[in-house]
Amino acid sequence: MSSEVKKAQQAQRQFDKPTIFDKIIAKQAPADIIYEDGICMAFNDIHPQAPIHFLIIPKKRIPMLEMATKSDSDILGKLLMVAKKLGKERAPNGFRLVINNGKHGCQSIYHLHIHVIGGRQLKWPPT
Repeated sequence: MSSEVKKAQQAQRQFDKPTIFDKIIAKQAPADIIYEDGICMAFNDIHPQAPIHFLIIPKKRIPMLEMATKSDSDILGKLLMVAKKLGKERAPNGFRLVINNGKHGCQSIYHLHIHVIGGRQLKWPPT
């Protein structure tokens, strides 16, 4: 079992405590921020899985994609548009978007985030 799978299996679904992403948004934790606006921010992953690997998070905490509501539609659309812009700039030959949801989806931080991965030929299917 990989360390990321172990983290996801052990992650607590505690929605009342700040996550590391909440601390990054509040500038209470360091991050290599590559984009920020009033709705979302993007920063490089501290454990990159490819030459290009960054995360995009909404500033409003949505714990999991399955918990997003219809009122979050504009935020979700904004995340995808930022992923398109930054992905195209940083990985012009192509990139992959990943959203982990729940334990079996390998989610270890309960603040919705999109992984943007590229910079090399990716394989399919992912394992």
